[in-house]
Amino acid sequence: MRKSVVALLHVGYWFLYVLLWSVIMLLIAASSREGNNSPLQTWRFVFFIGSFGLVPALCGFYTYYLWLFDRFLLQRKIVALFSVGLLSAVGCGVLSAAIIGLLFPDFSFFNEGLRSATPVTAVMAILALLNGGMGLVIKGFITWYNELKLKETLAQKNFAMELALVKSQINPHFLFNTLNNIDVLIGKDAARASTYLNKLSDIMRFMLYETKTEKIPLSKELEYIQKYVDLQRIRTATPNYVAYVVEGEVHDRLIEPMLFIPLVENAFKHSALREKENAVQIRIAITENQLVFDCTNKYKEGAQHPQEYGGLGITLIEKRLLALYPKKHHLEISKNGDTYHVKLTLHQSWKSLAS
Repeated sequence: MRKSVVALLHVGYWFLYVLLWSVIMLLIAASSREGNNSPLQTWRFVFFIGSFGLVPALCGFYTYYLWLFDRFLLQRKIVALFSVGLLSAVGCGVLSAAIIGLLFPDFSFFNEGLRSATPVTAVMAILALLNGGMGLVIKGFITWYNELKLKETLAQKNFAMELALVKSQINPHFLFNTLNNIDVLIGKDAARASTYLNKLSDIMRFMLYETKTEKIPLSKELEYIQKYVDLQRIRTATPNYVAYVVEGEVHDRLIEPMLFIPLVENAFKHSALREKENAVQIRIAITENQLVFDCTNKYKEGAQHPQEYGGLGITLIEKRLLALYPKKHHLEISKNGDTYHVKLTLHQSWKSLAS
């Protein structure tokens, strides 16, 4: 929490406290004027009452706020907190009585002996205890808020690291194969090779720059997948090796970057039957409150299960989904004969570029 906000909390608390105590002082002043006291005596008594309420309050509040919270409550030493807290309140009461006695010697509580001073000191100790309790509450709120923001910051940093790890797993494998394929294609069809190089350039630009933001247009994610699929098609002579379909309206909806790409890359990595049509099928269905990513790929017996992809791929995807869509997603991975099937369903109200 920013220091300015903490300062405002303190100022706000003491403003309300002084306001409450001022009402009490005004009532006392009005009552005193009904007697024969002079205005000077009346206002001096008002200042005395103000000090009576403020000095022990300040002592108790900041003793608990600055010392007891960190020393005992934060370390969950509850019994010690109660014991030391009571002693601190009594100490604040005695100290406040002594200070006020020095400031207002004509109102000193000790002039008539200890018996007269004890109940007044007890009242001050109670004021110190009550304000000390409020000090613990305010310090607890500030600490809770700071820990919450710290967790959010760490989660964001962790998310960035995991996203970078996902990207690092995709880039080398995909880039190496694509460059080899384009190299072979250059000798056969230079114009077509140039087109694919431009697609690869767009893909690398996307991964370097577009994925740095928290959300990107869904259209860009789908465009990336389309170009990725196009580059995968040059690995085989089978015309309908890949089926890629997008259903529904994209409009200006937003989504987290690289949410589906690891799953797409995984399907191609484990699809060894390039001579078959529809060896990889990708379908993305978009509705108002739901997005379904459905991907199947054919494989050869003995191939790795998708969950073993990179040793970390699916694990990272699941962690991202838990963080981004808690209780609003369903990831299903299944194996049926020679087919792997991955289905990801996202339930959400879509954010748009205009919102």
